[in-house]
Amino acid sequence: MLKGIGTTEMKERNAGNTQAVYHRRLRSLYLFMIWIGFSTLAFAQQIPVKSRVNVHERVECDVYFKWGLLMPKAGQATISVNEGRYQAKPGYNYKLLFRTTGMFERIFKMRDTLESNFTQNFQLIKNQKRALEGNRYMIDNLSFTPMNNQTQVHSHRYSLRETKIDTVMYAKGIVLDMLSAILYLRSLDWNKMSSGDEFPITVPVGRDMVNVRFRYNGQAIVERGENVKYKTRHFYIDIYDEAFTQSKEAAEIWIGDDENHIPVRIRAKLKIGTAEVYYKSSSHLRYPLNSRVEIR
Repeated sequence: MLKGIGTTEMKERNAGNTQAVYHRRLRSLYLFMIWIGFSTLAFAQQIPVKSRVNVHERVECDVYFKWGLLMPKAGQATISVNEGRYQAKPGYNYKLLFRTTGMFERIFKMRDTLESNFTQNFQLIKNQKRALEGNRYMIDNLSFTPMNNQTQVHSHRYSLRETKIDTVMYAKGIVLDMLSAILYLRSLDWNKMSSGDEFPITVPVGRDMVNVRFRYNGQAIVERGENVKYKTRHFYIDIYDEAFTQSKEAAEIWIGDDENHIPVRIRAKLKIGTAEVYYKSSSHLRYPLNSRVEIR
């Protein structure tokens, strides 16, 4: 026993440390999810993905958190495409819902909603993130305005009591919110790509413009159990943000190798452990899920 510290006090401190560790893990998981969470020229801000997606498309994923030899299920994520309206004009709504499950639900409950609004040509207009973490509720609004070969982004973060961030930023090149990066990958023409090709984008996060780079790594097989495999296209993701342990290859994503181009697996190396996202099920896809192979 340490001098000056009784058994009861030591137990209380250890319990407090365990709680803090779980909170750090969940915070890291949340930062990763918003990347799954996780376009063409900047002045257009259009993503040529209309031929890939289908209205009412829905993809369900399971989220795991790996720490040492343990990899418990941490939550569920749902990504959907629906018709929508923004400022009375018709368009599309791309949404991600995330919720914790199991022991993570008991320790630190999270309910996150990310929504991206597009015109009928999939021109990015706005993104909103509504995050409930424990007892804290926060809203992030991002508005995208193309101007003079660059993109203006108005970032507004606020709680129910006060404004945290209210700023305007500018960037050249491809500028997307975190959720729209999925559509960006789905829009790529793999017949025109070679292993090693790079696709840089800029992602606004709070008051910062974060540099992200996708690197194509060719074809790969993702196994799910003994009887199911998925044919995929593999990408490394370089993310220059402090939430990740390393910038280069901070994350990886496997996209189904069929006409739908939906995410099959995502993995991110966080400061505490690793987050893993696996495809679970889908409905209303535009094309058959030919990337899935069942071995009987």
